[in-house]
Amino acid sequence: MTHTIESFSAECHRLIAAENGPAGREKVRKLLESVLQDEAFVTKYLDPLDAPKTVLFEDPDYGFLILGHAHTGASEGNPHDHGPSWAIYGQARGETTMTEWKPVGAPDKEGRQPVDVRERYTLTPGKARLYNERTIHSTKRDAATRLIRITGTDVDKVARGRYRKATAEAAA
Repeated sequence: MTHTIESFSAECHRLIAAENGPAGREKVRKLLESVLQDEAFVTKYLDPLDAPKTVLFEDPDYGFLILGHAHTGASEGNPHDHGPSWAIYGQARGETTMTEWKPVGAPDKEGRQPVDVRERYTLTPGKARLYNERTIHSTKRDAATRLIRITGTDVDKVARGRYRKATAEAAA
């Protein structure tokens, strides 16, 4: 089945309207995995992107965003959360190593909480992962990638936690 951004966003809206919580988000994650396996969708909506982040859809009722991401080379993000928002990362091209972090102490003078590795895994094309509110995670890419990230709100407009890697081992 060929998906469009319109049909995909409408189905996301329907799923969230029916279950606006972790169970509904999990259904959106599974839907995203099927969309990412649609070569025509990826070719039409993600391959042409030339910016690290492009808004493909913003839901007027629930406020969730479907974002297309185009990364041209290697990069490594710092541990972060999405504050009071959830996020789903879905890989379309290339691979992204994801690390989930756990707090391990009190914040430092700058308010950054130390974190250590909880879990590390690789998102490959067609795979998606759900991160509920305040889940601390980071990304690492060794080459060009394309992905979709769905967020519960515009995370650029919400307060988010501040973190630092607690040990040299966490940085590896």
